Amino acid sequence: MMAFSAIVDALFSDPNIGREAVFTSDGGAPVLVRVVARQADAITDFGDARLWSETTRLDLRLADVANPRPGDRLEIDGDAFLIQGEPVRDRERLVWTVDLRPA
Repeated sequence: MMAFSAIVDALFSDPNIGREAVFTSDGGAPVLVRVVARQADAITDFGDARLWSETTRLDLRLADVANPRPGDRLEIDGDAFLIQGEPVRDRERLVWTVDLRPA
């Protein structure tokens, strides 16, 4: 597990992959964290139709944010977002993936 943790830290620290953000839990103090943006588009089946939508997803290190919750705020490059839905942890329990919406 130590190897996975070191790799995750290296990815988040890489200036080409990771970015700085400010995380603020609901009612908490702002904390500087590193994030990896996913911003993948989502395709959802709805009956016979397929719907395309833009999504904003970020990965957060569990070491930086122990328990992100819906309604918590992230600010990246002056843009503010709120976590929507339940965050999901990866298999090794090192990274949270969160869905965001504009604040």
